[in-house]
Amino acid sequence: MNTEHFLSFPSPAKLNLFLHVVGQRSNGYHELETVFQFLNYGDTIQLSVNDSNNIEILTPIDGVNNEDNLIYKAAKLLQEKRPQKMLNGCGVKIKINKILPMGGGLGGGSSNAATILLALNTLWNINLSIKDLAALGLSLGADVPIFINGYAAFAQGIGEVLTPVTPIEYWYLVSKPACSISTQAVFMSPNLVRNTPKLLLNNIENDLNIDLCHNDCETIVIKSHPEVANLIAWLVEYAPSRMTGTGACVFSQFSSENEARKVQYKLPDGIESFIAKGINQSPLIDAINNLVNK
Repeated sequence: MNTEHFLSFPSPAKLNLFLHVVGQRSNGYHELETVFQFLNYGDTIQLSVNDSNNIEILTPIDGVNNEDNLIYKAAKLLQEKRPQKMLNGCGVKIKINKILPMGGGLGGGSSNAATILLALNTLWNINLSIKDLAALGLSLGADVPIFINGYAAFAQGIGEVLTPVTPIEYWYLVSKPACSISTQAVFMSPNLVRNTPKLLLNNIENDLNIDLCHNDCETIVIKSHPEVANLIAWLVEYAPSRMTGTGACVFSQFSSENEARKVQYKLPDGIESFIAKGINQSPLIDAINNLVNK
């Protein structure tokens, strides 16, 4: 008889509403300015904890070893932070319903890692603070802290210095051409602009005008990936459209779901797409709060 009980947790996508590269550190990391906003769309992770101390991924990703999977890495990292007195009780079986594309700029891997850290921190009773979890997450990827904190934010540094903001929660058509883009390749490009002037913001919430900002990575990507260039050129005829992160996904901004749907029906062949609403609080926050309050 199978007595395993799985709990489900959301792992939402994010958009970079703009992305300025404002410098580069001596260690090679890039200094950024960006606004992160979540989408009410993403992967779903199911967890069943046990006393085995084993971390089992029941839905492996094709071509990715467990040890290279951010989900496994996050669980292992948290397991190593358990109090010494907890010799047992930190095992888990993990299933993921993966709908976010890899190499799309939607933060899927980082979101998955954050969901694992937040959920297992509670389920294993490790009880690290959000600040400590965000620091752990940063070692896995620059975008992980935004998902740990769970609110839309203006991000600085390498993406870890976060100031809450409340951008308009538009409806978005998110479209992906038939290509996958390496974040590393974009940031290593000698042609990437690395000196965009920092925004002068006395009051971030009042002074920030996202419409006047841009994505420095988009310029690089459209030169090397005509599929992205062609998609953006097509979409901007219908709505303000911009690449998210290092691509390849492009988001188009609408005031209603119906408007977004009309353009989705017209998309050229071969373009994957979905429609989602921008949200300023991650659904993962509610899921964790509900778990804590049970």
